[in-house]
Amino acid sequence: MSTEPIISLQDVSMRFITPVDTAGKIANLLGAKNKPQVVHAVNEVSLDVFPGEVVGLVGESGCGKSTLGRIVAGIYSPTAGKIYYEGKDLQSLPAAERAHHTLAVQMIFQDPMASLNPRMRVLDIVGEAPVCHGIVTRSQMADHVAQTLERVGLDPEYMRRYPHQFSGGQRARIGIARALAVNPKFLVCDESVAALDVSIQAQVLNLFMRLRQELNLTYLFISHDLSVVRYLSDRVVIMYLGRVVESAPAKLLFQSPNHPYSQALLENVPSLKNRKKRFATIKGEIPSPLNPPSGCHFHPRCPKAGPRCKVEQPVLRELSSQHFSACHLNDGGVQ
Repeated sequence: MSTEPIISLQDVSMRFITPVDTAGKIANLLGAKNKPQVVHAVNEVSLDVFPGEVVGLVGESGCGKSTLGRIVAGIYSPTAGKIYYEGKDLQSLPAAERAHHTLAVQMIFQDPMASLNPRMRVLDIVGEAPVCHGIVTRSQMADHVAQTLERVGLDPEYMRRYPHQFSGGQRARIGIARALAVNPKFLVCDESVAALDVSIQAQVLNLFMRLRQELNLTYLFISHDLSVVRYLSDRVVIMYLGRVVESAPAKLLFQSPNHPYSQALLENVPSLKNRKKRFATIKGEIPSPLNPPSGCHFHPRCPKAGPRCKVEQPVLRELSSQHFSACHLNDGGVQ
């Protein structure tokens, strides 16, 4: 594995601001104190992904993992922090070089029916971008699409059909084909198998593994399904309310999680060894990103929280080689 990360995020944050609407402005004239709403989606995340690596990004719904994926894919520009692609600061690059990053990093979305244009045939869905970016000419488009569909296990004869004429698993493969059509190096997979039946999930996961070997791809695999992440990932990053709380090689994380949130997640992973175990959800609900808790974001739900957790944000500390955790229990305790 290369020592130079293909993607490097440094203290990346993302805020979504909803301004005060007209009614709110009128109310403010009458003495109200309406303010713009700020969603703290991602908070000072640093992450390196190396060529050929599969990094699993895990967390509950609303933790910011999909937003982080869109930042990596170039769909969102972060409100703070820096993004490096192959060692180059993307914000300082000229437009032509940023376009190279746009092609090299592609995203596969969660719901293929929502992300595929229902009015376009598969030929145009998969072939439009390669033609637009000069990878192939329009006369070569059909052959290029046929080769790409074959690579993902679809009959090229299907290229004249519309998305609604396919099953869910076939639409997922079309989404993968669209991403592969521009010869990317890095794929961001956002819950790419979440909506599929278990048997179809296995087929698509095996496809991801095969494509990784054939094309030397790098993945950021976003999921809430820990069994899928365990099967696919070399390294696992766990997020909670916009922050990374633990990062470790997959085998190490599943054997000995350090952060209380990681421990709670992994205790509820079904397995044959604990068939008779009664599973319990993590107490409480994930706080709103509009008003995240002070200190450690997990402290309102953490069984090990102490006074320090309420006021001081823990930093990611290296516990062992490639194992990082953000918990005060690792640096002097929670008192």
